[in-house]
Amino acid sequence: MALHPLHGLVEQLATQPIIFIGGKGGVGKTTTAAALASYYASQQQKTLIVSTDPAHSLGDVLNVRLNNEKTVISPYLDAIELNPDVIVDEHFAQVERTIKAYANPDMMPKIREHLRLSKSAPGAQEAAMLESMCHHLVEAAAADAGYEHIIFDTAPTGHTLRLLVLPEMMGAWTDGLLAQQRRQAKLRSAATHLDSHNQKNSAQKNDVANPFAAKKSDRWEQAVSVLEKRKQLFRQAGLLLHDRTQTAIVLVMTADVLPLAETKRAIEQLEDSKLMPAAIIINQLISTTQSDEFWRHRAERQQHLLQDIEQSFTKYPLYPIYLQQTDVRGTDALSALLSA
Repeated sequence: MALHPLHGLVEQLATQPIIFIGGKGGVGKTTTAAALASYYASQQQKTLIVSTDPAHSLGDVLNVRLNNEKTVISPYLDAIELNPDVIVDEHFAQVERTIKAYANPDMMPKIREHLRLSKSAPGAQEAAMLESMCHHLVEAAAADAGYEHIIFDTAPTGHTLRLLVLPEMMGAWTDGLLAQQRRQAKLRSAATHLDSHNQKNSAQKNDVANPFAAKKSDRWEQAVSVLEKRKQLFRQAGLLLHDRTQTAIVLVMTADVLPLAETKRAIEQLEDSKLMPAAIIINQLISTTQSDEFWRHRAERQQHLLQDIEQSFTKYPLYPIYLQQTDVRGTDALSALLSA
């Protein structure tokens, strides 16, 4: 298939409210996402760009200091750079508030310690980022939010794929927790009925209360409410992600062996999850019409930047690896790269 003119991309995505930009690290995802957002904003289309990449390069590209809150870049462009550390702290603070509503106060110090350690557990940051991303996705996609485009600048491919398929997985996990709560509720109901029957036939109340006895407020009620809200959130996000009239997934790659292999794997996984990419951008192509003057200017620009690099990192040894004429593949070629 022949390459299409780049302006065709903005036309293709013009009717897509939600756009995910993904791909291997270092191929130009952030620049692509920021370029799309800036273009639509220049056309007076209200746009929100959200970075889920912990590398925090969106602010650098836009030349604006960003944080976990929405920042107004222009009248038609808002930006958010999700901070995993802040999101994890907020996520576990919410978990603590939920537990505190029904837990024994004497247990709270131990629970807080457990939650503190859980912040570093595998998947904790990913789950918190997912929930935050889903919140931004659902809220920004709502009609009253006023956005014509919501563009997500994502982390490298593996992380992106996890974010795209996790809403369905987390929804199923939440269903399991809710089913467990319902079984416990039935057990408590039966125990409460038995307790009431025993009290009627007893002349004196027991000194020790039935642990399953009914209370004025069901101690699980708030926890179940939180789970129900999360289930609804993941369901809404999942529906948006799988709706091709709503969401477009654009993969960015360079014309190199490793990005090609990773893009192939990404497409296979997306197709398996019924998430078809809308387009593929091939970045950093070199025009075949460039003259030697072009390369000379590029080399001179690099030399100026090298001076800045040397002045910025005086405490560290610096080693150059020059652009190769061919792909570097195999142990011999890789070894030769460092012995040249």
